[in-house]
Amino acid sequence: MQYTITGDNLQMVTLSLVEGEEIAAEAGAMVNMSGNMKMTSAVTGGLFKGLKRMVTGESFFLSHFTPSGGGGQVAFAGNVPGKIVPVSFNGNEFIAQRDAYLCAEMGVDLDIAFTKRIRAGIFGGEGFVMQKLSGHGTAFLHCCGDVVEMTLAPDQVMKVQTGLVVGFDSTVRYDIARAGGVTTILFGGEGLFLTTLQGPGKVVLQSMDVAKLAQALTPFLPHPESGSQ
Repeated sequence: MQYTITGDNLQMVTLSLVEGEEIAAEAGAMVNMSGNMKMTSAVTGGLFKGLKRMVTGESFFLSHFTPSGGGGQVAFAGNVPGKIVPVSFNGNEFIAQRDAYLCAEMGVDLDIAFTKRIRAGIFGGEGFVMQKLSGHGTAFLHCCGDVVEMTLAPDQVMKVQTGLVVGFDSTVRYDIARAGGVTTILFGGEGLFLTTLQGPGKVVLQSMDVAKLAQALTPFLPHPESGSQ
């Protein structure tokens, strides 16, 4: 498989497959495909895996794409303005936020991961259930806004605004910390807690949170007048 990511903040990934290769993708993510690309829907991994995907914000069915009679192309895009991040797997594990999965080679397994600390699940911005990707191959994640990728050294700590963590290696410790003193919490605008990520491992951050974007746009959206017909 070869791929090309195009665009700036409305990115699309185009995958070039040879005959026999297959890609699984989030339902509804396909943008276009060549005429010889065969598309099917399947409960990848069985009933239990399908139910677990629904818990992580994905669809019960995944769409599968494979070319026939030669090579073919298929393109995917996310559901919010943002970037697409490729993540390579060679037996490693990567923990991602809910609904981050876009598509992946068939050797990549999509499962669920539970936040180990109750306070992180409540205040960390990602909830108790996250996505766990593992196996062999390449997966593509979509996120909101721009992306920052970094590799944390052992015991190196990065503090992040809640909701802006796309994902991290399973070797990274995920927790929360108070944003500061009482004055900072009340007037700093950063909320009560910040997400903390402690290395070693790779970390992917996004510049925008979908929930906060929706909240910022709400005052500008038309609202029907009360009692109007």
